[in-house]
Amino acid sequence: MQTPKRLNEEEINRLNLILNENDETFRPDKWQKEVLDHEGNIALRTGRQVGKSETVARKAANLATKHSDITILMISAAQRQSSELFNKSMRHLAKIHQALLGRAGGFAPNPKYSTRKNEELRRNFEQKYGLFDGNPTRTEVKLKNGTRLLSLPTGKTGSFIRCYTVDVLIADEAAFIPEPVWIAIRPMLATSKLRRGFGWTILLSTPFGKGGYYWECCHDPDFLQIHVTSEQCKRISRKFLEKEKKKLSKLEYAQEYLGEFTDEFNQFFPTSLIKRCMTFISWDKAKEYDKSKKYFLGVDIARYGADENAFVIAELQKDNKTIKIVKCLTTERKSLTDTVGRIIALDESWHFNRILTDDNGIGAGVTDMLLEKLGKNKIIGINNSKKTMQDDKQKGILKEDLYSNTLAMMENHKLDLIADLKLQRSLKGTTFEYSSEANLKIFGKYSHLTEALVRSCWGLKAKHLNLFLY
Repeated sequence: MQTPKRLNEEEINRLNLILNENDETFRPDKWQKEVLDHEGNIALRTGRQVGKSETVARKAANLATKHSDITILMISAAQRQSSELFNKSMRHLAKIHQALLGRAGGFAPNPKYSTRKNEELRRNFEQKYGLFDGNPTRTEVKLKNGTRLLSLPTGKTGSFIRCYTVDVLIADEAAFIPEPVWIAIRPMLATSKLRRGFGWTILLSTPFGKGGYYWECCHDPDFLQIHVTSEQCKRISRKFLEKEKKKLSKLEYAQEYLGEFTDEFNQFFPTSLIKRCMTFISWDKAKEYDKSKKYFLGVDIARYGADENAFVIAELQKDNKTIKIVKCLTTERKSLTDTVGRIIALDESWHFNRILTDDNGIGAGVTDMLLEKLGKNKIIGINNSKKTMQDDKQKGILKEDLYSNTLAMMENHKLDLIADLKLQRSLKGTTFEYSSEANLKIFGKYSHLTEALVRSCWGLKAKHLNLFLY
């Protein structure tokens, strides 16, 4: 039997190109071919489901076979997203691997040997003639040319991926990666850029408001700018898009399907301000809780089965002027007694200085039960549907009082927010308008976390009060 020939890197790369050309499942659009061919930074801004992940996954596979001894790192805010991109690249690399084994004659089990022995021989055959150096894992693969492809979430702070020197950084849903992470990972590319001529950054995402690193890169001339709408994609049904257009607001449709950077002209909290205030990614209570500090809990109660109950925990800093939002929690489909029990359990753990609730509608029942359990020195019920009173004895709190207080704290660098995507979405979706009587109306489709946030921030004003506000 003739010994099969082992292919070199040039032949492997040629095989990769042949597989790409003969792949009937992937016929690239003009923009996809541009992404695949470009060598350098890319900022890919698209609507939903146009094929951006498939395109970039193939590009990663192409780079891995074309270049030796490089490291390609795929990141996203969550492991699920980076794993999806990694798996798509692995499917393409696996095709090359199988083609190489086929060209080497393939492995045929020897009936004279045991199953275990044949399995050992198969592994040796694949190691000798295949593409991979060792066995790929769910987050890492190494090729025989020395190139590594890794998939990692950005993690809580981005700090645990600082140790890598990266030649190509690929960030999926880059607009949703918290801003502090970019500070941790950008230096990872510096050495590669200087010594190897790489240091490339490839960003792909649906936009999420103006401002932040992704938005800046989409306006940076050092990046190849690609903008593709869902309406330009022939693989998406026009009928589906028409339904989505009717279902969503104009701004939501523009962001999700037209790939536009949108900030509503009447957005109460500007996106750039939200991102600036989100200064940290995680907060470990076991390590960072300080019993010498004051903690406030803001609560927003939802009707059973409608929306979510929201709990936002604020830590008053030692300057007694700055608040740090350290936890955002939500629950769904909980009864009032369950919600009260959760608040009491949180208080037993956190020892809140104040718990600020909505004393209006469904929240009134929760407030009453909490008053009975915890006393009115701790519980502040805020009925923000009533107007401010000029009475010396009592002052009600308007909704705009709560929101304006939080906005002022953000603008004056008195509020640090945890980089929570749900909170980001809630703040961004908070809008305002003026009635014909010039009264301010503040509202939002996903407002519960913002409602809890503005109450927790009011704890700074209420920390010395022993009053029950209504």
